[in-house]
Amino acid sequence: MMTSSLHAQFKVKGTVYDSSRSFVLEAVTVLSTAGKGTTTDSNGHYAIEVTEKDSIWFSYLGKPTIKYPILKMNDPLHFDVALQLSVTVLKGVTVRPRSYRMDSIQNRIDYAKIFNYEKPKIQPAIYGLGVGFDLDEIIRMFQFRKNKNTLKFQQRLLEQEEDKFIDHRFSKQLVKRLTNLTGAQLDSFMVVYRPTYFFCQIASDYELASWIKNCYQLFIQRNSSAELRKENN
Repeated sequence: MMTSSLHAQFKVKGTVYDSSRSFVLEAVTVLSTAGKGTTTDSNGHYAIEVTEKDSIWFSYLGKPTIKYPILKMNDPLHFDVALQLSVTVLKGVTVRPRSYRMDSIQNRIDYAKIFNYEKPKIQPAIYGLGVGFDLDEIIRMFQFRKNKNTLKFQQRLLEQEEDKFIDHRFSKQLVKRLTNLTGAQLDSFMVVYRPTYFFCQIASDYELASWIKNCYQLFIQRNSSAELRKENN
């Protein structure tokens, strides 16, 4: 028999909006192909347990959406949708973001099966006095599409985790405090001088601050040179 670990569950979370994405929708039904269901709260938020084989869809006022396969979602923890309808009343919403550390821990818990996934391989197993092969591993080896999609899903989650860690350390608030940049200049600096995940891992707070200040000097010099070239032309 297949082991229960092959059907481990994790969560998909998000917010449901109207077609303008200006209004959140309460009491939208969220369903999975496995038979699980929930509804959005007063802030339009939902969370539903799924497996990697599942798809989910949304239904409001008797109008269902298309089905969204879990393995094709770019960010299952922030899977927001906009339904094709208009809302005339806007309710006040207060959003209190969780800390990066708590989000990261919860992400690892919700997607433990995907983070811990390894490509199946046949290894000898001892049964009593004899040696055989694990039947579940043999079955898994021939689930080519599922294995490929799961590995892609795992890679997306790892890349998202790295991006969020960079955003956590190299934040706009920190850069603005150290450089006094604002608006378009701040946006440009954040893109051009975005550090690598490896650097953010090994750099101390002091080293990161020093690096940002040095990058700021380069940023000012390049902008000054660009302005000078424009004047000369």
